[in-house]
Amino acid sequence: MELGMTFFIIAVLIAAIWVIIEIKRLKHKLFAILLISLILFSYLSFSAVLRNEEIDYTTISGFMSASKIYFSWLGSVFGNMKSITTYAIKQDWDNDKPPQEEPEE
Repeated sequence: MELGMTFFIIAVLIAAIWVIIEIKRLKHKLFAILLISLILFSYLSFSAVLRNEEIDYTTISGFMSASKIYFSWLGSVFGNMKSITTYAIKQDWDNDKPPQEEPEE
């Protein structure tokens, strides 16, 4: 009986150690996925925003111009997201009232 309990405790400890190692590995995987997603978003949005612009990326002034346009666009995206979120929060989401019937003509 004691030998079986000892094996059970050892098995639980091994499983716990394995779970802890997998959780640490998962954190690293999630960070890598987040970083890759951020890089892809930056590249794709930068190229989409500046597609129709005639900018010389080889000069400092061209790069500064591209940066200003991109960060202006990025700021407007976050501003729009803020406006949409604020609008959604201000809505009456209670379902207490019955739907209003439209008057018949």
